[in-house]
Amino acid sequence: MQKVFNKYGLKYDVKSSLAQSRLEYKAQPQKRVDKQSFYKESLLKSAVNKLRMTVRPNMRLVPATLAVLIQCAALLIVAAVIWIVNFAVTVYFGANLNISIFTLVLMQALFAATLSYLAGMATWWRWIHLCFPLTAWIMFQWHIPNAVYLVGFVISLSLFWTTFRTQVPFFPSRPVVWQQVANIIPQDNPVRLIDIGSGLGDMSMYMAKTRPDSQIEGIEIAPLPWVISFIRAKFRRSSAKFILGNYQALDFANYDVIFAYLSPAAMRMLWDKASKEMRPGSLLISLEFEIPGVPENIRILGNKNTPEIYVWKIA
Repeated sequence: MQKVFNKYGLKYDVKSSLAQSRLEYKAQPQKRVDKQSFYKESLLKSAVNKLRMTVRPNMRLVPATLAVLIQCAALLIVAAVIWIVNFAVTVYFGANLNISIFTLVLMQALFAATLSYLAGMATWWRWIHLCFPLTAWIMFQWHIPNAVYLVGFVISLSLFWTTFRTQVPFFPSRPVVWQQVANIIPQDNPVRLIDIGSGLGDMSMYMAKTRPDSQIEGIEIAPLPWVISFIRAKFRRSSAKFILGNYQALDFANYDVIFAYLSPAAMRMLWDKASKEMRPGSLLISLEFEIPGVPENIRILGNKNTPEIYVWKIA
């Protein structure tokens, strides 16, 4: 039985997600609902969802491919808007329309961000669409040497590697999370734990120090974080082992505990593999991201600085 504290400061014992949901229902304050505002909000959400369905393609696209298509579509929209406005100004006022480059870049950024929202892309992709045209224009104005771009590309490639395909950006966890995970895993026997997307290795090295009787591993697909974690483990003389590769190549049956801090887009694939390979009684722990349609056995509520932790015990 796991004892945790929720965001309301209440201590409780969690046996299942049902007990957790009951406590949350009782702890949350009642709110008055304005029927008129609720109706308007429902209509607005319905309209946005219908628009998204018309914009979103029927076939699944890799986010990077969809991002390129969105930028191209935004460019065509900007060109069409400028042509229409310039035509109207010429016909009705007999003048030529002069638009600055910055205005065009700003229009490109706004249209691209709007299209990414309508296409249902993740929030961080919307910010990328908004900032990319502006950043490219600023860097062009500064006349930065080509060597700087090459160095930046190499560093970005080694840090993020196949993020465009795995849809898992670099998410470092915090010490408070490591402590909570250390309390969740079984204490009576040694365990074999692996951190999927181990990043710089802090989580794995902490667990190796806290549980010297256990076998702790981390796997990272990006070369630069893996090299850093490997070197840090050697200097700290940590027993944690770090693997360079994709977790899909692992056999989850070899582990008692699997910890993951991935992204919403990767959770369904993670569960498909875990449910097929993990042994009964083993634990799948996810920081911040839940698995759609799969109720967790334990959920530790977070706060503004700490995300929630979801735990599934394999039956």
